[in-house]
Amino acid sequence: MKTIDTSTWSAIELHGIKAFLLIPSRGEPIKDAAVVIHEDKIDWVGPQSKLSVKYSAIPFARVSYLMPGLWDCHVHYFGVGESDQGGGYAVLASSAARAGARISKDLERTLFAGFTSVREVGGYGGEISPAIQDGSIVGPNIYSSIAPISMTAGHAADSMVLQDIHSLPIATVLDLCAHSLPFAVCDGVEDCIKTIRLQLRKGAKFIKVCASGGVFSEIDSVLDVQFSPEELKVMVDEAARARRVVAAHCHAKEGIMNALNAGVKTIEHGSWLYEECIALMKEKDAILVANASVVEGGMQHVDELPATQARKLRQVAVHSRKAYRLAIKAGVKIALGTDQSRSVDGTFNSHGRNGKEIFWAVNAGMTPLQAIEACTATSPETLGPYMAPKSGQLKEGYDADIIAVSGNPLENIDLLSEASNITHVWKGGHLYKSS
Repeated sequence: MKTIDTSTWSAIELHGIKAFLLIPSRGEPIKDAAVVIHEDKIDWVGPQSKLSVKYSAIPFARVSYLMPGLWDCHVHYFGVGESDQGGGYAVLASSAARAGARISKDLERTLFAGFTSVREVGGYGGEISPAIQDGSIVGPNIYSSIAPISMTAGHAADSMVLQDIHSLPIATVLDLCAHSLPFAVCDGVEDCIKTIRLQLRKGAKFIKVCASGGVFSEIDSVLDVQFSPEELKVMVDEAARARRVVAAHCHAKEGIMNALNAGVKTIEHGSWLYEECIALMKEKDAILVANASVVEGGMQHVDELPATQARKLRQVAVHSRKAYRLAIKAGVKIALGTDQSRSVDGTFNSHGRNGKEIFWAVNAGMTPLQAIEACTATSPETLGPYMAPKSGQLKEGYDADIIAVSGNPLENIDLLSEASNITHVWKGGHLYKSS
């Protein structure tokens, strides 16, 4: 693989790519196609036979299979390394600088896997993204919630990327959240409003709340309902005042219904997504982000987990598989997200393995074209109408975030699971990877 030295860039105002097959995301694939890029936007897309003469003198790259840059709509950049795996408080003791150094490599892996944009549902990525924008480091476009918001004794307050912190005094947890950790805790309507405003002050592009218990927290059940309907509603309303939408971590049916009735835009996980929930999701135009990778990958290593987490994961796996298939069959709007969070090579949860989520979507019942659309064109919609960029489609006027693949993903969707099969990555019109 050849990586690109971005320090030597000169502005290329107009250039293009020709491909044997172009997958636009929405619409039918185009054979013998071309894309013309003007600075950071797509200027023209179509069959090579219809290329205007005005483009005859511009340089064209040639690839086999071309498609939009992918999106991971549920990812965390925590900088959790090998030395942090053993429990205790290793993560809490690790410096933010060390986490940032690890994350810089994770971001590069994400981009080179073909993911030109991510929606971070809690982590340090939102703080690091300015360094990507100014060219200091290489990585995808990051749209971050900054912190997942939890009630006291709730999912995010109790779980620090597999490390139980509930035994710490609550004052210590709140102090850590205020000064270093990308987590937030609030209780009651007034405190919920203040916490939303704090995330907005930190630059959140959307808000993430925990409306049910979770697998990797120690004291709660995945069936627990967290935050009252009044608290959820006021957080959605406060976010809306700043033109932001809310994503809700939900496993339990009651938590899902509470979140949807409050007006959240996305349901993350949705393990107990029954017919009643599906009907309300379609009525509200809500989006499911099912996170199959963390479930299926986790189940392959479930015996390595602590007993409580293993039991909860087995419980979630049975229900989430059924729910995902039911949602696809019912026509629920779906975007794809992995729940990746590890700065460790070679695990199912390592950054750079994002493409496996597309395989699991097809395994659950999507066609390859539907899965690609869920990982591209639908993804910006998870940010709501005001924050969503024009991204995820090979279409005139859209961001020039584009990837080339070594083979035809419509015939073998698992090609997208391995970064080595992504031969080229353009982000904002600039070439970051070629092989």
